[in-house]
Amino acid sequence: MPALEKDRLLANITVLGEQAAEGTGVEIVEIQLRGGGSARLLRVYIDKPGGVTHGDCELISARLGALLDETDALPGDSYTLEVSSPGIERNLTKPRDFERAVGQKVKLLFHEPLAGKQRLEGKLTGFSGDALELEIEPGSRSLIPLDQIRKANLKFEWRS
Repeated sequence: MPALEKDRLLANITVLGEQAAEGTGVEIVEIQLRGGGSARLLRVYIDKPGGVTHGDCELISARLGALLDETDALPGDSYTLEVSSPGIERNLTKPRDFERAVGQKVKLLFHEPLAGKQRLEGKLTGFSGDALELEIEPGSRSLIPLDQIRKANLKFEWRS
């Protein structure tokens, strides 16, 4: 599938995903379309304050599945719809992801080395819209421009 066509398809599915989540307290985090023909996989990641339950996944799956079928948003062969949580080490891609992650440990990978380092881990102490404030060591904070970050994830910390 050409990239432009796939982008349009994902944009349309995103709108339907937002409709499916309306009034549920659930947020559509990311939508991926993989494979082709009868092996297409539509993967939808959802989140909500306090975490996602199995019931949340079932609800969004049923509501989105009905909308996809009604609108024939994925014409042609069959597809598999998978709805799940983004996990504890989820990707951070949107401003609201970074806003929610303030106070948590994150792992950053840079486009180019920053201060001689290709990656950093630390506590996200602030987010301004175009930069992150990262505490790498207690009392040592760095301001990191978003455009320098190639990939960002939450970093799981075991607490006893």
